[in-house]
Amino acid sequence: MFQFFANIFGYLLNIINDFVGNYGLAIILFTVIIKILMLPLSIKQQKTMKKSAKIQEQVKILQFKYKNDPEKLNREMMDLYKKENMSPFSGCLSTIVQFILLISIFYMVRFPLTYMEKIDKNQLDTYVQQMKDDGMAVSQAYSEIDIVREINYLKDKFPEDENLNKINLNMQFFGLDLGKIPQQNLGDWTVYIIPILYIISTFISMRITTAMQDKTKSKDDVIDITEKKEEEKNEMEDAMAQSNKMMSWMMPIMSVSISLVAPLGLALYWLVNNILMIGERLILNKMIKD
Repeated sequence: MFQFFANIFGYLLNIINDFVGNYGLAIILFTVIIKILMLPLSIKQQKTMKKSAKIQEQVKILQFKYKNDPEKLNREMMDLYKKENMSPFSGCLSTIVQFILLISIFYMVRFPLTYMEKIDKNQLDTYVQQMKDDGMAVSQAYSEIDIVREINYLKDKFPEDENLNKINLNMQFFGLDLGKIPQQNLGDWTVYIIPILYIISTFISMRITTAMQDKTKSKDDVIDITEKKEEEKNEMEDAMAQSNKMMSWMMPIMSVSISLVAPLGLALYWLVNNILMIGERLILNKMIKD
């Protein structure tokens, strides 16, 4: 499945790359196009997020009230979602789509000659073997990026190979080599620029999302909780605060881990996607009424 979408994305990115002549600029335009295509889902997700934030206080009260009666809790929860015309699994589709995008684009960036240039695997293996025979270091995980990096050398070895002559991947972008993998170039400070910007944008995106949820929840405090003991209320709020704090740290840590082992081209896609997502949420938050 991921290869199928990687092929489709590869066609699109290759068309853009042939038009602009730069891999980094092509990734930026590719990200914008994907974001536009995903806009209907983003609008639906924003509406779901606002609606979900509104009923969280009601959900917490039900969970506390029926914590010793799971069956009753499930019935009450289903009644609540039915009353609010909302599915408890409404956020799953967006998560699944984002996961498919993540893996498919990772495949595309990792194997640009397979998914963008559509070069046969046997031919690629021939290039890799030639490089190894001549004592050149070839990464097992990112051999196609090594081929792109040594394209002039291979053209000399295979002067009549039409596949090599059609490869048009300029991975230099504002002084950065988007084919580099930070884990393999730890001594090169430039490989940290895009991942660091991506991590910063992730923090900003999460802060904005949390602020929107808190604002929505405060506007819709429709449940009378005066019957609950203050101590019980504080206990629930502290638990939510701890959970949110943990998630705030887990996401950036995961981002760092992935950014270090993936080509910078993927990190650039994530960075641009995050920037677009921040702008999108701010605009949709004003357009979509509570």
